[in-house]
Amino acid sequence: MRGILKVIFLLLSVAAFGQQPDGDFCGIKNTAFHAGEIVTMKVFYNTLGVYVGAGEATFTTYLERFNGKTAYHCVGEGKNYAFFDNFFKVRDRYETYIDTATMLPIKFIRNVDEGGHKIYNNVTFNQGTGTAVSTNGVFKTSKCIQDVVSSIYYARNINFNKYKPGDKIPFDMFLDDEVYHLYIRYMGKETVKTQYGKFRAIKFKPLLIKGTMFEGGEKMTAWVSDDPNHLLLRVESPVSVGSIKVDMYGYKNLRYPLSSLLSVRGL
Repeated sequence: MRGILKVIFLLLSVAAFGQQPDGDFCGIKNTAFHAGEIVTMKVFYNTLGVYVGAGEATFTTYLERFNGKTAYHCVGEGKNYAFFDNFFKVRDRYETYIDTATMLPIKFIRNVDEGGHKIYNNVTFNQGTGTAVSTNGVFKTSKCIQDVVSSIYYARNINFNKYKPGDKIPFDMFLDDEVYHLYIRYMGKETVKTQYGKFRAIKFKPLLIKGTMFEGGEKMTAWVSDDPNHLLLRVESPVSVGSIKVDMYGYKNLRYPLSSLLSVRGL
């Protein structure tokens, strides 16, 4: 399965040009996670009506000093399972350093190997001057810019109680040396059953640009836990051939009890 981490990151890689970030989100405070958190996601692929486990990704959060600032060092590592190595071997690593005071990224590193196609990009953000210095040059950025990893942790701190079903929640992200003006659409709350268990959840949809993997429009759906962790529980989407499902199936050291969990699968 190509792009194990990309499946998850593209949850937030959505474009709605003309939107501008809500000022309330500049300098948002972290209330959702802390250092030491480890979350594992499993990717399932469906082509003939049956979901098959294709790979997994692990997200780990550390607390470090970086360029004189206290920072969250968030690392996402993904791989497909050994069987799929015979067709398309994937080994991805994405990492970000996030200023704990502002929840804005300081540095982003993308180091991926997908079927022998390797991409490396090292990006340093200067939030004060509105620039990003990447492996490929210097680029102008907008205010309160996020990267593809920091945006996931950032989004976990959104206060969904401020929104009504159907509302758009915009922000900006720097990806592949470009600035994208993004949003997710809040869909409300519901109960969701995953491979891990049954949860009270917050549901939303990103607007996707049609590409090599995903169809365009609001066809992807995501659920996060309806508790203070706002832990990503499930992502579902059609892809160019078949569909994918990404489920949380392991966690350690959450900041709060996972109170949204109603029952564990099989119990």
